[in-house]
Amino acid sequence: MDPLFSIITVTWNAASVIAPTLQSVQRQTSSNYEMLVIDGASTDETLEIVQQASIAALRIFSEPDNGLYDAMNKGIDRAKGRYLIFLNAGDTFADDTALARMAVLAADNPGVIYGQTQLVDAQGNVVGKRHLTAPKRLTANSFLNGMVVCHQAFVARRDLVPHYDLQYKLSADYDWCIKVLRKSPSNAYTGSAPLISYLADGMTTRHHRASLLERFNIMSHHYGTGRAIVRHLGFIPRYLKRRLAGSANKQ
Repeated sequence: MDPLFSIITVTWNAASVIAPTLQSVQRQTSSNYEMLVIDGASTDETLEIVQQASIAALRIFSEPDNGLYDAMNKGIDRAKGRYLIFLNAGDTFADDTALARMAVLAADNPGVIYGQTQLVDAQGNVVGKRHLTAPKRLTANSFLNGMVVCHQAFVARRDLVPHYDLQYKLSADYDWCIKVLRKSPSNAYTGSAPLISYLADGMTTRHHRASLLERFNIMSHHYGTGRAIVRHLGFIPRYLKRRLAGSANKQ
C-alpha cells in the first residue's frame, strides 16, 4: 500500500544542517509516510549522514540537477504518497505529532493541508513567528497578500500538483502554490499550533530582492499587473515595519 505522505527533502552539501531534519522525521508518531532525499551529488558527508538515519521508508537519489526546483520536480516524479511535503534540509516538523495531525484531516481528502510556521536558528531555538500568518480559510486569492503559507507547511495532494516552473529560480514555490490552490476542491487548516519549524537562512532569505521581483512577476501573471502593483504599494508599510523592527533588535 502506498503511504499517505511523501516527505521530500532536497539536499546539496547539507551535512551541517540535515541531521535535525532526519531526527524530526524519525520522531513522528505516525509512520504512514515515505521519505525521499533528492541529493544533487553532494561532495561532503551529506549522503553518509542520511544513510545512517534509522528511517525505514527512506529512498535516496543522488545525481546532478539544475537547481532546487529541478530537484523538487524529480521528487514529485518519484513520490508514491497521496500528499507531498517539501521539508528542506535544516527545516523540521514543529512537534512529533505533525504528521498525525495532518493524517486526521486527510481523511476528508482535501486538496491542501496547511498550517503555521515558526522560525528557528541553527541550534533549533525558536526565534520568532513568520511575518505572514496562514489564514484560517485559504484560497488562491489569499496569495494576493504574498506567500501567506510557508512552502514547507503547504502539503498538497499529489494528483493536483504540477511541476515547478523552472523559469523562476527563487520563487517557483509561490507560482506552484497558486496553481495547486486553483485546482484544489477544499483546503484543511491544522490550527494555530505551528506545523513547521523553518530554518531562517533559506535561499530566498539570502536573495531577498531578486525573490521579491520574481514574486511580483508571478503575481502579475496570475492576478494581473494592475492588481499586483496595488498590492505591492500596500506591502510598503509592512516592509518598513519589519525593517524598523529588525534595526531595533540589532541595537
